Amino acid sequence: MPLTLAAVGEVNKIKRISGNDDTRRFLSSMGFVTNEDIIVISDIGGNMIIKVKETRVALDKNMAKRIFI
Repeated sequence: MPLTLAAVGEVNKIKRISGNDDTRRFLSSMGFVTNEDIIVISDIGGNMIIKVKETRVALDKNMAKRIFI
């Protein structure tokens, strides 16, 4: 399921990342890699704050739906 459907505060594991090479490379540079644990800190209007590798990252809805948990 896409990250946009994850519950706030729930620990999830990244299963795969979709998109073109540039998108996957961009997300990978921010720590979004396969088998990494992530937590949704906040979800306001589709814009999300995600905790990944002890760092908080803000993503818009379009990027978040490319991450599958």
